[in-house]
Amino acid sequence: MKVAYVLGTSAGGLGRHVKMLATGSAARGVTVAVLGPAQTNRDFAFTTPSTQPGVGPVTFTPVEIADRPRVLRDLRAIARLRRLLQSAAPDAVHAHGLRAGALAAIAIAIAFGRVPAVLVVTVHNAPPSGGVTGAIYRVLELIVARNAASVLCVSADLEQRMRAAGARRVARAVVPAPLVALTAPSPSATPEGVSAETRASVRAGFGAGPIVLAVGRLAAQKGFAVLLDAAVRWRDLRPEPSLVIVGDGPLEAELKRRAASLGLAPTFAGRRSDVPVLLAAADVFVLPSTWEGQALILQEALHAGVPIVATRVGGNPDLLGEDAALLVPPGDAQALSGAVRSVLADPTLAASLRRAALDRAVALPAEDDAVTAALAEYAQAGRQ
Repeated sequence: MKVAYVLGTSAGGLGRHVKMLATGSAARGVTVAVLGPAQTNRDFAFTTPSTQPGVGPVTFTPVEIADRPRVLRDLRAIARLRRLLQSAAPDAVHAHGLRAGALAAIAIAIAFGRVPAVLVVTVHNAPPSGGVTGAIYRVLELIVARNAASVLCVSADLEQRMRAAGARRVARAVVPAPLVALTAPSPSATPEGVSAETRASVRAGFGAGPIVLAVGRLAAQKGFAVLLDAAVRWRDLRPEPSLVIVGDGPLEAELKRRAASLGLAPTFAGRRSDVPVLLAAADVFVLPSTWEGQALILQEALHAGVPIVATRVGGNPDLLGEDAALLVPPGDAQALSGAVRSVLADPTLAASLRRAALDRAVALPAEDDAVTAALAEYAQAGRQ
Protein backbone atom coordinates (compact mmCIF):
# COMPACT_ATOMS: atom_id res chain seq x y z
CA MET A 1 0.00 0.00 0.00
CA LYS A 2 1.15 3.53 -0.78
CA VAL A 3 0.00 6.56 1.25
CA ALA A 4 0.79 10.23 0.67
CA TYR A 5 0.34 12.61 3.61
CA VAL A 6 -0.24 16.27 2.77
CA LEU A 7 0.02 19.09 5.28
CA GLY A 8 0.65 22.81 5.41
CA THR A 9 2.55 24.98 7.82
CA SER A 10 2.43 23.55 11.34
CA ALA A 11 4.01 24.67 14.57
CA GLY A 12 2.66 22.03 16.92
CA GLY A 13 0.17 19.22 17.32
CA LEU A 14 -0.84 18.79 13.67
CA GLY A 15 2.76 18.25 12.55
CA ARG A 16 3.46 15.81 15.37
CA HIS A 17 0.28 13.90 14.54
CA VAL A 18 1.17 13.54 10.86
CA LYS A 19 4.69 12.39 11.71
CA MET A 20 3.26 9.80 14.08
CA LEU A 21 0.93 8.47 11.35
CA ALA A 22 3.70 8.49 8.74
CA THR A 23 6.26 6.63 10.85
CA GLY A 24 3.64 4.27 12.25
CA SER A 25 2.35 3.39 8.78
CA ALA A 26 5.90 2.86 7.50
CA ALA A 27 6.52 0.51 10.43
CA ARG A 28 3.64 -1.64 9.12
CA GLY A 29 5.13 -1.93 5.66
CA VAL A 30 3.27 0.96 4.01
CA THR A 31 5.18 3.04 1.45
CA VAL A 32 4.90 6.57 2.84
CA ALA A 33 5.49 9.95 1.22
CA VAL A 34 4.93 13.26 2.98
CA LEU A 35 4.26 16.46 1.02
CA GLY A 36 4.42 19.84 2.75
CA PRO A 37 6.45 22.99 3.37
CA ALA A 38 10.22 22.55 3.72
CA GLN A 39 10.09 24.28 7.11
CA THR A 40 7.69 21.62 8.35
CA ASN A 41 10.27 18.92 7.61
CA ARG A 42 12.93 20.94 9.40
CA ASP A 43 10.64 21.29 12.43
CA PHE A 44 9.50 17.67 12.63
CA ALA A 45 12.24 15.66 10.88
CA PHE A 46 9.94 13.42 8.85
CA THR A 47 12.91 11.84 7.08
CA THR A 48 14.73 10.72 10.23
CA PRO A 49 15.70 7.06 9.56
CA SER A 50 13.76 4.47 11.54
CA THR A 51 15.59 2.43 14.14
CA GLN A 52 13.29 -0.53 13.52
CA PRO A 53 14.73 -3.33 11.34
CA GLY A 54 13.06 -3.70 7.97
CA VAL A 55 11.14 -0.42 8.16
CA GLY A 56 11.42 1.62 4.99
CA PRO A 57 12.18 5.33 5.10
CA VAL A 58 9.55 8.06 5.00
CA THR A 59 10.20 10.35 2.03
CA PHE A 60 9.50 14.07 2.22
CA THR A 61 9.04 16.34 -0.80
CA PRO A 62 8.62 20.11 -0.33
CA VAL A 63 5.33 21.67 -1.41
CA GLU A 64 4.89 25.20 -0.13
CA ILE A 65 1.35 25.21 1.25
CA ALA A 66 1.02 28.51 3.10
CA ASP A 67 -0.97 29.03 6.28
CA ARG A 68 -3.10 31.73 4.62
CA PRO A 69 -4.75 31.99 1.19
CA ARG A 70 -2.33 33.29 -1.47
CA VAL A 71 -3.68 32.89 -5.01
CA LEU A 72 -0.44 32.52 -6.98
CA ARG A 73 1.28 30.45 -4.31
CA ASP A 74 -1.78 28.21 -3.98
CA LEU A 75 -1.90 27.67 -7.75
CA ARG A 76 1.76 26.68 -7.76
CA ALA A 77 1.13 24.31 -4.84
CA ILE A 78 -1.81 22.68 -6.66
CA ALA A 79 0.25 22.17 -9.82
CA ARG A 80 3.13 20.67 -7.85
CA LEU A 81 0.81 18.40 -5.88
CA ARG A 82 -0.77 17.17 -9.14
CA ARG A 83 2.63 16.28 -10.63
CA LEU A 84 3.89 14.59 -7.45
CA LEU A 85 0.71 12.58 -6.87
CA GLN A 86 0.60 11.46 -10.50
CA SER A 87 4.20 10.29 -10.21
CA ALA A 88 3.78 8.55 -6.85
CA ALA A 89 0.37 7.01 -7.66
CA PRO A 90 -0.58 6.47 -3.99
CA ASP A 91 -3.52 4.33 -2.97
CA ALA A 92 -4.61 6.97 -0.44
CA VAL A 93 -3.94 10.66 0.06
CA HIS A 94 -4.44 11.81 3.64
CA ALA A 95 -4.47 15.60 3.90
CA HIS A 96 -4.50 17.44 7.22
CA GLY A 97 -6.30 20.77 7.58
CA LEU A 98 -8.87 22.46 5.37
CA ARG A 99 -6.31 24.28 3.21
CA ALA A 100 -4.16 21.22 2.56
CA GLY A 101 -7.31 19.16 2.02
CA ALA A 102 -8.82 21.57 -0.51
CA LEU A 103 -5.57 21.98 -2.47
CA ALA A 104 -5.10 18.21 -2.58
CA ALA A 105 -8.71 17.76 -3.72
CA ILE A 106 -8.24 20.23 -6.58
CA ALA A 107 -4.91 18.65 -7.57
CA ILE A 108 -6.50 15.20 -7.74
CA ALA A 109 -9.51 16.52 -9.69
CA ILE A 110 -7.42 18.22 -12.40
CA ALA A 111 -5.28 15.10 -12.79
CA PHE A 112 -8.30 13.64 -14.66
CA GLY A 113 -8.16 10.23 -13.06
CA ARG A 114 -4.39 9.83 -13.30
CA VAL A 115 -4.23 9.90 -9.49
CA PRO A 116 -6.19 6.79 -8.49
CA ALA A 117 -5.98 7.54 -4.77
CA VAL A 118 -8.90 7.98 -2.42
CA LEU A 119 -8.77 11.28 -0.53
CA VAL A 120 -9.11 11.36 3.25
CA VAL A 121 -9.02 14.74 5.00
CA THR A 122 -8.64 15.36 8.72
CA VAL A 123 -10.11 18.67 9.90
CA HIS A 124 -8.16 19.85 12.95
CA ASN A 125 -9.57 23.34 13.48
CA ALA A 126 -12.70 25.37 12.89
CA PRO A 127 -12.40 27.86 10.02
CA PRO A 128 -12.29 31.59 10.80
CA SER A 129 -15.69 33.24 10.90
CA GLY A 130 -16.68 36.48 9.21
CA GLY A 131 -15.02 38.69 6.63
CA VAL A 132 -13.21 37.72 3.47
CA THR A 133 -11.06 35.11 5.21
CA GLY A 134 -14.13 33.43 6.65
CA ALA A 135 -15.76 33.32 3.21
CA ILE A 136 -12.65 31.78 1.66
CA TYR A 137 -12.48 29.09 4.31
CA ARG A 138 -16.16 28.34 3.80
CA VAL A 139 -15.35 27.61 0.14
CA LEU A 140 -12.44 25.40 1.19
CA GLU A 141 -14.79 23.56 3.55
CA LEU A 142 -17.21 22.90 0.70
CA ILE A 143 -14.40 21.70 -1.60
CA VAL A 144 -13.26 19.22 1.03
CA ALA A 145 -16.80 18.05 1.82
CA ARG A 146 -17.70 17.45 -1.83
CA ASN A 147 -14.44 15.78 -2.92
CA ALA A 148 -13.10 13.75 0.01
CA ALA A 149 -14.10 10.12 0.27
CA SER A 150 -13.86 10.50 4.03
CA VAL A 151 -13.61 13.48 6.38
CA LEU A 152 -12.20 12.86 9.85
CA CYS A 153 -12.84 15.49 12.52
CA VAL A 154 -11.22 16.01 15.90
CA SER A 155 -14.40 17.16 17.67
CA ALA A 156 -18.16 16.79 17.49
CA ASP A 157 -18.80 20.39 16.41
CA LEU A 158 -16.51 19.95 13.40
CA GLU A 159 -18.34 16.74 12.51
CA GLN A 160 -21.60 18.68 12.44
CA ARG A 161 -20.07 21.38 10.22
CA MET A 162 -18.74 18.89 7.69
CA ARG A 163 -22.01 16.96 7.55
CA ALA A 164 -23.85 20.24 6.96
CA ALA A 165 -21.38 21.03 4.18
CA GLY A 166 -22.34 17.79 2.43
CA ALA A 167 -19.50 15.40 3.28
CA ARG A 168 -20.25 11.84 2.20
CA ARG A 169 -18.58 10.13 5.16
CA VAL A 170 -17.70 11.81 8.46
CA ALA A 171 -15.97 10.09 11.37
CA ARG A 172 -14.01 11.02 14.49
CA ALA A 173 -10.25 11.29 14.11
CA VAL A 174 -8.12 9.35 16.57
CA VAL A 175 -5.50 11.83 17.75
CA PRO A 176 -3.34 10.64 20.66
CA ALA A 177 -0.75 12.66 22.51
CA PRO A 178 2.74 11.16 22.51
CA LEU A 179 3.68 9.51 25.77
CA VAL A 180 7.06 10.56 27.12
CA ALA A 181 9.13 8.44 29.46
CA LEU A 182 10.13 10.99 32.07
CA THR A 183 12.28 9.33 34.68
CA ALA A 184 13.20 5.93 35.95
CA PRO A 185 10.87 4.71 38.71
CA SER A 186 11.94 5.70 42.20
CA PRO A 187 10.46 5.35 45.68
CA SER A 188 9.56 9.04 45.67
CA ALA A 189 8.04 9.10 42.18
CA THR A 190 4.66 10.71 41.67
CA PRO A 191 1.97 8.84 39.63
CA GLU A 192 3.18 10.55 36.44
CA GLY A 193 6.72 9.23 36.91
CA VAL A 194 8.50 12.40 38.04
CA SER A 195 10.47 12.13 41.25
CA ALA A 196 9.66 14.40 44.16
CA GLU A 197 13.20 15.76 43.93
CA THR A 198 12.78 16.72 40.27
CA ARG A 199 9.41 18.29 40.98
CA ALA A 200 10.86 20.35 43.85
CA SER A 201 13.76 21.48 41.69
CA VAL A 202 11.45 22.63 38.88
CA ARG A 203 9.17 24.44 41.31
CA ALA A 204 12.09 26.25 42.92
CA GLY A 205 12.99 27.74 39.57
CA PHE A 206 9.70 29.65 39.39
CA GLY A 207 9.43 31.09 42.89
CA ALA A 208 7.89 30.15 46.21
CA GLY A 209 4.22 30.22 45.24
CA PRO A 210 2.02 27.62 43.56
CA ILE A 211 2.58 27.24 39.82
CA VAL A 212 -0.19 28.07 37.35
CA LEU A 213 0.99 26.64 34.02
CA ALA A 214 -0.25 27.39 30.51
CA VAL A 215 1.19 25.91 27.32
CA GLY A 216 0.44 26.84 23.73
CA ARG A 217 1.18 28.97 20.72
CA LEU A 218 1.06 32.67 21.57
CA ALA A 219 -1.74 33.40 19.13
CA ALA A 220 -5.22 34.86 19.49
CA GLN A 221 -7.00 31.47 19.51
CA LYS A 222 -5.23 30.42 22.71
CA GLY A 223 -6.75 33.18 24.85
CA PHE A 224 -3.63 34.17 26.77
CA ALA A 225 -4.73 37.81 27.03
CA VAL A 226 -7.76 36.62 29.01
CA LEU A 227 -5.43 34.53 31.17
CA LEU A 228 -3.42 37.64 32.03
CA ASP A 229 -6.62 39.47 32.96
CA ALA A 230 -7.55 36.52 35.17
CA ALA A 231 -4.12 36.53 36.84
CA VAL A 232 -4.70 40.07 38.10
CA ARG A 233 -7.64 38.74 40.11
CA TRP A 234 -5.65 36.12 42.04
CA ARG A 235 -2.75 38.37 43.07
CA ASP A 236 -4.12 38.64 46.61
CA LEU A 237 -3.43 34.96 47.28
CA ARG A 238 -0.49 34.23 49.59
CA PRO A 239 1.93 33.06 48.59
CA GLU A 240 1.16 34.66 45.24
CA PRO A 241 0.89 32.09 42.43
CA SER A 242 3.58 32.05 39.76
CA LEU A 243 2.12 32.18 36.24
CA VAL A 244 4.29 30.28 33.74
CA ILE A 245 3.43 30.52 30.03
CA VAL A 246 5.25 28.08 27.74
CA GLY A 247 5.31 28.65 23.98
CA ASP A 248 6.10 31.25 21.37
CA GLY A 249 4.18 32.92 18.60
CA PRO A 250 3.15 36.18 16.92
CA LEU A 251 1.59 37.75 20.04
CA GLU A 252 4.59 37.31 22.33
CA ALA A 253 5.64 40.96 22.41
CA GLU A 254 2.04 42.15 22.74
CA LEU A 255 1.34 39.77 25.64
CA LYS A 256 4.50 40.86 27.45
CA ARG A 257 3.44 44.50 27.11
CA ARG A 258 -0.04 43.66 28.37
CA ALA A 259 1.38 41.83 31.39
CA ALA A 260 3.60 44.78 32.27
CA SER A 261 0.69 47.20 31.95
CA LEU A 262 -1.31 45.04 34.38
CA GLY A 263 1.53 44.97 36.89
CA LEU A 264 2.14 41.25 36.34
CA ALA A 265 5.46 39.46 36.09
CA PRO A 266 4.66 36.07 34.55
CA THR A 267 7.40 33.82 33.25
CA PHE A 268 7.29 33.63 29.47
CA ALA A 269 9.33 30.45 29.15
CA GLY A 270 9.37 30.14 25.35
CA ARG A 271 9.54 26.71 23.79
CA ARG A 272 10.48 23.98 26.24
CA SER A 273 11.36 20.33 25.68
CA ASP A 274 10.43 19.39 29.26
CA VAL A 275 6.70 20.17 29.17
CA PRO A 276 5.72 16.80 30.75
CA VAL A 277 7.97 17.59 33.73
CA LEU A 278 6.49 21.09 34.00
CA LEU A 279 2.99 19.59 33.97
CA ALA A 280 3.94 17.23 36.75
CA ALA A 281 5.33 20.11 38.81
CA ALA A 282 2.38 22.47 38.29
CA ASP A 283 -0.41 23.03 40.83
CA VAL A 284 -2.91 23.77 38.09
CA PHE A 285 -2.83 23.71 34.29
CA VAL A 286 -4.91 26.31 32.43
CA LEU A 287 -6.08 26.18 28.80
CA PRO A 288 -7.91 29.50 28.15
CA SER A 289 -8.51 28.96 24.41
CA THR A 290 -11.34 30.62 22.51
CA TRP A 291 -11.59 27.40 20.45
CA GLU A 292 -9.90 24.00 20.50
CA GLY A 293 -10.23 20.86 18.44
CA GLN A 294 -8.63 17.96 20.27
CA ALA A 295 -5.81 19.62 22.20
CA LEU A 296 -2.84 17.30 22.60
CA ILE A 297 -1.64 19.35 25.55
CA LEU A 298 -4.84 18.46 27.40
CA GLN A 299 -4.12 14.79 26.86
CA GLU A 300 -0.61 15.35 28.21
CA ALA A 301 -2.09 17.14 31.23
CA LEU A 302 -4.41 14.18 31.88
CA HIS A 303 -1.48 11.78 31.74
CA ALA A 304 0.41 14.03 34.18
CA GLY A 305 -2.49 14.01 36.63
CA VAL A 306 -2.45 17.79 37.05
CA PRO A 307 -5.64 19.68 38.03
CA ILE A 308 -7.03 21.30 34.87
CA VAL A 309 -8.98 24.50 34.25
CA ALA A 310 -10.10 24.86 30.62
CA THR A 311 -12.65 26.64 28.50
CA ARG A 312 -15.85 24.89 27.47
CA VAL A 313 -15.15 25.03 23.72
CA GLY A 314 -14.66 22.66 20.79
CA GLY A 315 -13.49 19.21 21.80
CA ASN A 316 -12.56 20.11 25.38
CA PRO A 317 -15.78 18.89 27.08
CA ASP A 318 -15.72 15.53 25.27
CA LEU A 319 -12.08 14.99 26.18
CA LEU A 320 -12.29 16.10 29.81
CA GLY A 321 -15.80 15.17 30.83
CA GLU A 322 -17.30 16.90 33.85
CA ASP A 323 -15.00 15.45 36.50
CA ALA A 324 -11.43 15.79 35.19
CA ALA A 325 -11.42 19.60 34.89
CA LEU A 326 -13.19 22.81 35.83
CA LEU A 327 -14.70 24.16 32.61
CA VAL A 328 -15.42 27.87 32.16
CA PRO A 329 -16.84 30.00 29.33
CA PRO A 330 -14.29 31.35 26.82
CA GLY A 331 -13.28 34.99 27.20
CA ASP A 332 -14.47 35.20 30.83
CA ALA A 333 -11.49 36.33 32.93
CA GLN A 334 -13.54 36.40 36.14
CA ALA A 335 -14.73 32.79 35.73
CA LEU A 336 -11.23 31.66 34.76
CA SER A 337 -9.72 33.33 37.81
CA GLY A 338 -12.40 31.92 40.07
CA ALA A 339 -11.77 28.37 38.86
CA VAL A 340 -8.01 28.68 39.41
CA ARG A 341 -8.58 30.13 42.88
CA SER A 342 -10.89 27.21 43.72
CA VAL A 343 -8.23 24.65 42.80
CA LEU A 344 -5.47 26.47 44.70
CA ALA A 345 -7.60 27.06 47.80
CA ASP A 346 -9.19 23.61 48.08
CA PRO A 347 -6.77 20.65 48.42
CA THR A 348 -9.69 18.21 48.36
CA LEU A 349 -10.87 19.57 45.00
CA ALA A 350 -7.33 19.52 43.62
CA ALA A 351 -6.86 15.91 44.71
CA SER A 352 -10.19 14.92 43.16
CA LEU A 353 -9.23 16.54 39.84
CA ARG A 354 -5.86 14.76 39.88
CA ARG A 355 -7.48 11.36 40.41
CA ALA A 356 -10.09 11.98 37.74
CA ALA A 357 -7.43 13.12 35.26
CA LEU A 358 -5.36 9.97 35.76
CA ASP A 359 -8.48 7.79 35.53
CA ARG A 360 -9.48 9.48 32.29
CA ALA A 361 -5.96 9.18 30.86
CA VAL A 362 -6.21 5.39 31.01
CA ALA A 363 -8.92 5.45 28.33
CA LEU A 364 -7.07 7.77 25.95
CA PRO A 365 -5.97 6.27 22.62
CA ALA A 366 -2.36 5.26 22.03
CA GLU A 367 -0.32 5.98 18.91
CA ASP A 368 -0.79 2.41 17.70
CA ASP A 369 -4.57 2.89 17.94
CA ALA A 370 -4.34 5.97 15.73
CA VAL A 371 -2.32 4.20 13.04
CA THR A 372 -4.71 1.24 13.05
CA ALA A 373 -7.70 3.56 12.73
CA ALA A 374 -6.13 5.55 9.88
CA LEU A 375 -5.21 2.48 7.84
CA ALA A 376 -8.71 1.07 8.37
CA GLU A 377 -10.18 4.38 7.18
CA TYR A 378 -8.14 4.28 3.96
CA ALA A 379 -9.46 0.78 3.27
CA GLN A 380 -13.04 1.78 4.08
CA ALA A 381 -12.85 4.90 1.90
CA GLY A 382 -11.44 2.86 -0.98
CA ARG A 383 -14.47 0.54 -0.88
CA GLN A 384 -17.01 3.34 -1.31
